[in-house]
Amino acid sequence: QVQLVESGGGLVQAGGSLRLACAASGRTFGSYAMGWYRQAPGKERELVAAISSDGMTYYADSVKGRFTISRDNAKNTVYLQMNSLKPEDTAVYYCAGDQARVLTTRPRYWGQGTQVTVSS
Repeated sequence: QVQLVESGGGLVQAGGSLRLACAASGRTFGSYAMGWYRQAPGKERELVAAISSDGMTYYADSVKGRFTISRDNAKNTVYLQMNSLKPEDTAVYYCAGDQARVLTTRPRYWGQGTQVTVSS
């Protein structure tokens, strides 16, 4: 069983930056595909970015060029660097993972979420 713990959320002004981190338990983190989802009030949860076990990345169109997902297998951690933040990025951000090369459409493992609020 893998446990995921997010950190790094907070309040930031529009145009600012935040870096989210997701620490995973277990010894096989390198074999996991990981991703970041977000859910804004009244909206469905959406995939923001994903990274495969071999480092391939995916980004939603809404964050391309502003967000960067990365992983440090030695630290069992996946990051989401968020730059040029907009008020519409305000949401609870969730880390998710699967023991697979690429993230499935319904990841098995989830963190508890971290709030990101961008003020205008």
